[in-house]
Amino acid sequence: MRAHFGTDGVRGTVGQSPMTPDFVLRLGYAAGKVLSGQSKHPAVLIGKDTRISGYMIEAALEAGFSAAGVDVLLCGPLPTPGIAYLTRALRLSAGVVISASHNPYADNGIKLFSGDGFKLPDAVEAEIERMLEQPIGCNESAKLGRARRVDDAQGRYVEFCKSTFPNELDLKGMKIVVDCAHGAAYQVAPHVFHELGADVSAIGVEPDGFNINDGLGATAPDKLAAEVRRRQADLGIALDGDADRVLIVDGAGKIYDGDQLLYAVVRHRAGKDRVAGVAGTLMTNFALEQALAAMQVPFARARVGDRYVLELMREKKWLLGGENSGHLICLDKHTTGDGIVSALQVLTAMRESGETLAELTADLAMYPQVLLNVKVPKGFDWKKHQAIADAQARAERSLDGRGRVLLRPSGTEPVLRVMVEGEPREAIESAAKAIAETVRRAASG
Repeated sequence: MRAHFGTDGVRGTVGQSPMTPDFVLRLGYAAGKVLSGQSKHPAVLIGKDTRISGYMIEAALEAGFSAAGVDVLLCGPLPTPGIAYLTRALRLSAGVVISASHNPYADNGIKLFSGDGFKLPDAVEAEIERMLEQPIGCNESAKLGRARRVDDAQGRYVEFCKSTFPNELDLKGMKIVVDCAHGAAYQVAPHVFHELGADVSAIGVEPDGFNINDGLGATAPDKLAAEVRRRQADLGIALDGDADRVLIVDGAGKIYDGDQLLYAVVRHRAGKDRVAGVAGTLMTNFALEQALAAMQVPFARARVGDRYVLELMREKKWLLGGENSGHLICLDKHTTGDGIVSALQVLTAMRESGETLAELTADLAMYPQVLLNVKVPKGFDWKKHQAIADAQARAERSLDGRGRVLLRPSGTEPVLRVMVEGEPREAIESAAKAIAETVRRAASG
């Protein structure tokens, strides 16, 4: 059992364990010592989003890595997938992202990429966990790591993103609103779409350390939808705080989630070439699974979390996968989920087909889903409560084969997610509320 690393690195409320300066310092040192054992001259890249706590965590990590003899390259605010790309492009030992993704500003986290741009393997994380149990030390002066800034990081990442869009196409004539959630993409995303020819308006590009994900971005796309309608734009692109997920709004203000965007990309690619398979999660809408089956495209579900989608894709040697939250992974374009690159794949499908997003997804009749987050104590084991199992069984009986019920703990917050999917909507709302109330009673008992 890993003590610190969750599904997406280490994450928590700043000032509480593990997001404290002393722990972050020890983590930098432990990771540095593990990397030192793998390379003669290890070097890491550290990037972050726009949270106020990023300064403190960056400094503590830098000190820890330096004490372990690892050189540190600092690039400031940059999307998580940008760190993954630059880590690979600069041939570094690892990349480190300081971000809590879509969480509020008071949280922060640390995740690591290996030198190939993929998430750090479990075995290496386990080795870092073991090293964390050892007392922190410090190399002698002659063997300390150096630190320097990478001045062209943003420009390099902008060029990489543009390279995933076909050379013969452009976005001229398109009016696009880009919502950066006051997050890590605020200095890069508008440039990518503008340089490809679009008429770009940007919102969520005034970070102050406290407003990341606050009422904007992929977790709150309603303001973007209103802005698209107000400006009479063709499209709105909503990124989250670290820009690894995306939702898209069409000119009518309709919001498209990750399942719908993934379908648009798969349908377009399947029309040109064979798609070997698509990876989703337990939360993927059943309608997508049915639509892919109709296209004779294999589909498989992973546990919730882009890490597990990626593992499934690599295991099956598939190139496309994603989550309904907006994490889309196109392994022929990048090693990880990338909101900007994913948006460009949807735009490629639109430009090459000449179809709107509504037309590209017309064959996908989504089942209604109700998702309720129920706060529970840390470590709450819902499976041990018979009352919850009974409530789940009652809900499944009430749906009478016309839907499904899923309960799962969040990997990043102390909540149990209750999801009910099916038809009619009144039935699934009633079922979800009944289960949620049972969970609340069990959690407070």
